[in-house]
Amino acid sequence: MAKGITPFLWFLFGTGGMVSALLFPVHILLIGLAFPLGWLDAPDYESLRSLVIHPITRLYLFVFIFFPLFHWAHRFRYTLYDGLQLSHLNEVIAVLTYGMAMVGTVVGAYLIWGVG
Repeated sequence: MAKGITPFLWFLFGTGGMVSALLFPVHILLIGLAFPLGWLDAPDYESLRSLVIHPITRLYLFVFIFFPLFHWAHRFRYTLYDGLQLSHLNEVIAVLTYGMAMVGTVVGAYLIWGVG
């Protein structure tokens, strides 16, 4: 990896951590507790569909997928690199982890923009 891209990867890592810490608990609370336990009424299909097809919601969902995937990739890369002492495989690990994050992002974007 060129040193010029390292700050960008750390930016993706930090942003993914922030998105995960701030947004995931809200989704878990709503989808995992509030709707199933009847604390809040779950939206019907048409309301949810009209929300999801809005461009701002699609952008939100893209951010919700993109940044945490790169957070995972960066954390997993350095876990393998530093924790398991696989420094001799640094380039291979970087390509695999960030590649999987890119594939997940592309699949997520395809699914998000395919709804409609």
